[in-house]
Amino acid sequence: MKNRLPWLQGILLLVVVAVLVAMAFKPPAPAKRKTVIVELFTSEGCSSCPPADALLSRLGQDLSSNGAEVLPLGFHVDYWDHQGWRDRFSSHAFTERQQSYATRFRLESPYTPQMVVDGQTEFVGNDSGRAENAIVQAAAHEQEADVQLAWTAPDKLMVRVTGAKNAKPAEVRLAITEDNLSSNVARGENEGRTLRHSAVVRDFRLLGKVSNGEFQKEVTIKREKDWKLQDLRAIAFVQMIPDAAIEGAASIRFASSLSAGN
Repeated sequence: MKNRLPWLQGILLLVVVAVLVAMAFKPPAPAKRKTVIVELFTSEGCSSCPPADALLSRLGQDLSSNGAEVLPLGFHVDYWDHQGWRDRFSSHAFTERQQSYATRFRLESPYTPQMVVDGQTEFVGNDSGRAENAIVQAAAHEQEADVQLAWTAPDKLMVRVTGAKNAKPAEVRLAITEDNLSSNVARGENEGRTLRHSAVVRDFRLLGKVSNGEFQKEVTIKREKDWKLQDLRAIAFVQMIPDAAIEGAASIRFASSLSAGN
């Protein structure tokens, strides 16, 4: 028994050394994926908008840019509706959101197509080079808020935010988007064209404000009958006040059991 003790001690020492070596060379945990919100203000009544719609679709399909996840939002404004064609996806609330950006960027007036990246950079929405550069720059910015989404019931979505800076006031917003949409335009500047859209914002709401760096709310989602379940996505993001910088975002596909009209 005495002869075995040094041998057992030696084995134990080797095990301890092996564990320490493994811990020393353990690869670091992967960093949380940065998200970049790309907003497009567009209209089916605008003849220069279809190329921007196509660009937004490509950005959404190419989900990775410099290690970032691109989350596209297509806001169809309503100030083109009186010029011969009413865009069925348009909303005055989206026009008001664009107007707030026009004030933020000191523009004479809103225009289409316009892209805004992470609330900080704006440019003509069909400029792919500017879009790529803006996304790369946004991806290099450290994401401050962690946004998490989870379905708690077929029609209820839990939105949770942690890590936001306490000193900065911030709002939490939720967008419901739909892909694979199209319209046959009968009048206006795009008369006779079939326009295809991705990431069309179908519902957009303010959920509340971040308090002490955190936010949590369970949201009831009502899916309209003409929304296609397989093409829907919920996107939540944190936007600072008053500089409009977006400091965190997340997206989630719709639960397969979510029924229309709930």
